[in-house]
Amino acid sequence: MEISTVTIPVSDQETALAFYTGPLGMGIRTDNPFPMGRWLTVAPEGSTTTLLLASWFPEMAPIGGLILTAPDLDDLAGRLRSAGTTADGPADAPWGRQLLFQDPFGNGYVVSQS
Repeated sequence: MEISTVTIPVSDQETALAFYTGPLGMGIRTDNPFPMGRWLTVAPEGSTTTLLLASWFPEMAPIGGLILTAPDLDDLAGRLRSAGTTADGPADAPWGRQLLFQDPFGNGYVVSQS
């Protein structure tokens, strides 16, 4: 068994797409019509797990604690801040280096150094 897709609640798919493909550098995996909007998934290059940017769950609370990895946290923090996103870190912790941020919809992420 494998996790293939994680649903990320967003209120605006265009804004979400710009954020996830812009400062986060993810690629579009699918962008297809869907009865309730678009079936829009993104993922980092080489990842088998995609993020579904879903706007049809207005009652779904933002998620928190999704953990990503990146090879250069300083570069990622700079890209996030340049895009107007508040990023906490990178900082060293007993378990490794990490960066914390939220997307424009309040979904919280932890990025650890890969």
